[in-house]
Amino acid sequence: MKTRIISLAALLSVSAVTLSSGAYADTETDRLREALRSATAQTRQLEDQRTALQARVADSDREKAAAKAQVDAAKAEVRDVQKQHREAIEEFNKRLAERDETLEKWKAAYEEAATVARAKDAERAKFEGEANAYKASAKSCVDKNGKMFKAGNELLHEYKAVTIGDTIVAREPVLGLRRVEIQNQIQTTNDKFLDQKASP
Repeated sequence: MKTRIISLAALLSVSAVTLSSGAYADTETDRLREALRSATAQTRQLEDQRTALQARVADSDREKAAAKAQVDAAKAEVRDVQKQHREAIEEFNKRLAERDETLEKWKAAYEEAATVARAKDAERAKFEGEANAYKASAKSCVDKNGKMFKAGNELLHEYKAVTIGDTIVAREPVLGLRRVEIQNQIQTTNDKFLDQKASP
């Protein structure tokens, strides 16, 4: 465009030189005037085109700036989303680690409680066995006590039934039959008492 303006200026200067020399006729002057008008019109047209192109360049620059602003905003949004995503993952991993730690604590507490429960069950079974043995022993002792009481009553009845005559006969030194009978009764009663003796 500048080249056209320069060539137009050169054409005008040539025309001016030609006019000043006076060697050409009026037709030549008319032709040069027409060329000058044409060059001026072309210059104006080129200036209008240059202005329109500058406006288009300015519009393009504005569109480019707007697109760059949109791209920058989108990049900032992507960075924010990535940051939020990282933070969410870190929070999730933290909560997952806390959950795992709590779960391990619960598992340890459950194992401890299960161990205690097993020990308590073993103790309960042992105590139940001992209680059953004590119940059986107590029942046996009650039964033996009843039998001992009965044997004691029998001995007491026999002692009450002894008369003076029985005492004299028991001391009779020749045959001693009654004495043997009394000793047998004493031995039988003693055996009954020994049979009812409670064993620990």
